[in-house]
Amino acid sequence: MPINALPRTEPLSEAEVDRLAGFLEGRGGQAMNIEELDGFFAALVAGPDMVLPSEYLPLVLGGAAVETSPFAGIDEANDILGLIMRHWNGIAATLRKGDVHLPILLEDDAGVFQGTDWARGFIRGTELRRTGWAQLVNDEEHGGCMIPVMMLYHEHDDDPELRPPPIGPEQREEIIVQMAACVVRADRYFQRRTATPFGHTPRSSRGKTGRNEPCPCGSGKKYKRCCGGVIIH
Repeated sequence: MPINALPRTEPLSEAEVDRLAGFLEGRGGQAMNIEELDGFFAALVAGPDMVLPSEYLPLVLGGAAVETSPFAGIDEANDILGLIMRHWNGIAATLRKGDVHLPILLEDDAGVFQGTDWARGFIRGTELRRTGWAQLVNDEEHGGCMIPVMMLYHEHDDDPELRPPPIGPEQREEIIVQMAACVVRADRYFQRRTATPFGHTPRSSRGKTGRNEPCPCGSGKKYKRCCGGVIIH
C-alpha cells in the first residue's frame, strides 16, 4: 500500500449495503445477515481486545472458508471483502469521533424494525472476548448499558425466565436507541483506539514502553511489574 494510502472510513452507501446484504443472503442462511453483521462488528470494534479477520470472517461468512471459497471468483472476493473491511472501518471511525453508530436494521414482514438480529450479532461479538466483556457486564456503574441489548437478545428465548415482558412498538424504538448508545458507552469503557483495515489496535501497542514507566494497561503499576513481566506463549 502506498505510504499516502489510508484506509477508507466513509460509511457504505445504500447501494453498497444492499450489495453486501445480497451477497450474505445468497449464502443460504450460512452467513450472518447484514443486521447481524452490523451488531457483530459494533461489538468487536467497541470491545476490549483486538479481533483479527482470520478469527471473525469465518463467522461472518458462515464458516466459509478455508477449504471452500464462498466467492465466485477473485473479483467478487475483492469486492465483498473490501465492503466488509470498509464497514468495519466506518464503525470504528464513527466511534473514534465520539459519535453514535446508527444500527443497520432490517424490516420484518409487518414493516417493523425488530432489532433482535442486531442484538444477536452483538452478543456473538462479545462471546469472542467473553472475559473482557464480563468486566463491563459486572461493573455496577457501567454494566447497565448492556440491558437494552440483552432485552432484545432474549426476547424470544426458550427459557421464560430470560425473556423480558412483551415489548411494545414505542418501547422497542427506545430500546434500539439505547442499544446504539450502549456501543458508544462500551467503546469509552474499554478505551478503544485506532482502527485499521484489519481490526483495531489497543492503546497498549503504541510504541515501546520503558520498564520503569507506568504500564499502558492503566493498572497504575510500573510496566516491569505488570504487563512487562508477562510472557505469552
